[in-house]
Amino acid sequence: MFKKLSVLAITFVLLLGCLPMLSAQAAGNATAKQPGNSNPLMDHKLGADPFALTYNGRVYIYMSSDAYVYNSNGTVKDNDFSALNKINVISSADMVNWTDHGAIPVAGANNVNGSAGIAKWASLSWAPSAAVKKINGQDKFFLYFANGASGIGVLTANSPIGPWSDPLGKALVTGNTPGMSGVTWLFDPAVLVDDDGSGYLYAGGGIPNTSNPASIANPKTARVLRLGADMTSIVGSASTIDAPYMFEDSGIHKYGGKYYYSYCFNFSGTHPAAYPAGEIGYMVSNSPMGPFTYTGHFLKNPYTFFGVGGNNHHAVFNFNNQWYVVYHAQTVAKAVLGDGKGYRSPHINKLVHNANGTIQEVQGDMAGIAQIANLNPFTRVEAETIGWNAGITTERTQAAGGPVSNMNVTNINNGDWVAVGNADFGSGASSFKANVASATGGGKIEIRLDSATGPLVGTLNVPSTGGAQAWQEVSTTVSNVTGVHRLYLVFTGSGSGNLFNFDYWQFSTGGDGGTTPPPVSKVEAEDMTLSGTYAGKITSPFNGVALYGNDDAAAFNQYYAYGTHNFSVRGASNSSAAARVDLLIGGVNVGSFNFSGTTPSVQTLTNVTHATGNQEVKLVVTTDNGSWDAYVDYIEWSQ
Repeated sequence: MFKKLSVLAITFVLLLGCLPMLSAQAAGNATAKQPGNSNPLMDHKLGADPFALTYNGRVYIYMSSDAYVYNSNGTVKDNDFSALNKINVISSADMVNWTDHGAIPVAGANNVNGSAGIAKWASLSWAPSAAVKKINGQDKFFLYFANGASGIGVLTANSPIGPWSDPLGKALVTGNTPGMSGVTWLFDPAVLVDDDGSGYLYAGGGIPNTSNPASIANPKTARVLRLGADMTSIVGSASTIDAPYMFEDSGIHKYGGKYYYSYCFNFSGTHPAAYPAGEIGYMVSNSPMGPFTYTGHFLKNPYTFFGVGGNNHHAVFNFNNQWYVVYHAQTVAKAVLGDGKGYRSPHINKLVHNANGTIQEVQGDMAGIAQIANLNPFTRVEAETIGWNAGITTERTQAAGGPVSNMNVTNINNGDWVAVGNADFGSGASSFKANVASATGGGKIEIRLDSATGPLVGTLNVPSTGGAQAWQEVSTTVSNVTGVHRLYLVFTGSGSGNLFNFDYWQFSTGGDGGTTPPPVSKVEAEDMTLSGTYAGKITSPFNGVALYGNDDAAAFNQYYAYGTHNFSVRGASNSSAAARVDLLIGGVNVGSFNFSGTTPSVQTLTNVTHATGNQEVKLVVTTDNGSWDAYVDYIEWSQ
C-alpha cells in the first residue's frame, strides 16, 4: 500500500488576527475548494480511499484517516500512513454542502485510539467500504476495513454514522480464509448487496513477483467472497478474479443486470496500451462471483487532471438515478504544501455508461457536481455542514441535541468563515439563531449573502459563555433575506486565539429569535430516495413518483425540532379506486393519505405527533390489491 492507503485528518488554520475587528475586506481565503466548485469535497481535513453509501436521500463518504506526519524539524514529510487507524465520515444531500461526522476510532490494538478503539484486535483501518441491509425488519449498517494488508474486519451499527461495534472481536477475512491463499495484500474491501439481499465482498491486491512480467500482467491477487445472511460471516471459498495488471483498489457496482468489478492498474513493468499504469480498469460479469471479462478503463491517474499523481482509488455509486465516481487526489495537500507528498482528498465526478454497457472516460476536475438540491435554512443546520470555508477546523463536541458523534466548528479566528451553497430563503427570513460557546471574549458572526464580502443582512453577537463547551443559543434579527443565495457566516473578533466554538444555526420567519418554525416546508417526491420492486419517477399527471406495489416507497431524512406537525401530500390514483399511501416517521406509521380517482388532490393529516431529531420520513404503499397505483407529487408540513 504502501502506495495506496488512505488519508484523512488534516487541519489547515489560517491565522489572520492583526486587526482588532474585521472589515469586510479582511475575510480569509478558501484553501483548495473554491466557492462555486464542488471538488475537493472538503479542505478543512484530508480523506483518502473514499467509498460511497447512499441512504435515505444522503450520500455518505467513508475514508481512511491520514494526518500530516512530521520530520524532527517540524516540516511535513511524505505520507507514511502511520495515522490510518480511524475512518472519517462526511455526508451530503446536495453534493456540495458536506456535513462532517468526524472520525470513527476503529483500531483498538496497543491502545492506538485509547479506550475508544472499537476493534481491539486491529492496529490499522485502511480503505473502508460500507453497506446497508434490512435484517429482521431493521436497516443494519456494515463497515468493512483493512487491518493493514493482513486482513479485513467489519463493524456494525443501526445508522450510517454509528455508534459502531465489533460483532466478531476478530478479523472477518484472513490469509487462512478458504480461497485467500496467494493474495499479496489482503486489503481494499468493496461490498455489494445484490437485489436479492445477498452480500459479496471483494478484496486483495499486490504483485507476487514484480520482476516477472507474467506475474505483473496477471497477479491473480483479487478475490470475491460470498457473505453470509448476517453480512459478518463468509460462505464457502473465495473465488479468484483474474484482473489484468491488478494492483489494488477493488470496486464493484451493478448496472443493467451486469456486475462491474473495477480496480487500479499497477505501475510495474511495461504495459500494453489497454492497461495504462495507475488508471482504473474494469471487468464485467453476469454473476457477482464471476468469471469477469476485462472490458476497458474509465478513470485516469489524478496527475492527468490535477498535476499531482500517486495512487488511484475510487468507488462507483448511484444517487438519485445519476451515476458518479468518488476518488481521491492530492489537491488540498498541494494547495497547502505546494506538493501533495502523498496526502489525499475526496473528489466526485459524473460517470456515464454507454448504451452498450461500456463506461465513458470520466473527466476529473475541480468544478465537480453542480448542487442538486437547495438547502433549507429554516431547519437546524449543523455548523460543520460546509460548502466552503476559510481557516476553521472541526472537533468532537459536548453540545447536546445533535446527531451521533456530533461535531462543532472550532479554531475560529478573526476573518475565518464557513459558507453553504444555495440556501433557499423563500419569501424571507427575519431572524437567525446559533448555538455557540466561548471561553474568551467571544466575537461576532456576520451573516452575508453570496460572498464573504457580500451584503451584510445581520450580525450575531457571540458572548463569553464561560467555557469552550459551555453552550448557549443566541439570536439576532436579519433583513433583506429572500430567494436562493450562498450563505456566508463570517467570524470577527479581537485577539489571536480561538474566538468561540459553533455548533448549529437556523433561520426563522418569526421575530422571536428563531423559536418559530417556518410556516411550511416541502419536499418533492422526485427528490426522495425510492425503494421497492416497482417504484419509479413519472411526469404525468405531475412530476413525481409512482408507487405501484406493496412496499414501494419514497423516503428522505429530516431533522424535526418539534414533535407535532400538520402533513399534506398531493397525489392521485391511476384509476377510480382509492389509492392509500401510509406516512412513516422514524419507522412509526403516523397516518394514511387516501386519493380517490385520477384527479390530483391534496390530503392532510393534522396534529401528527412524531419523534424529534433526525428522522426518516417515508411514504409507502402497504394495502395494494392490484386495482390501483398511487401517484405522489410532494409532501409538505407546517406547525
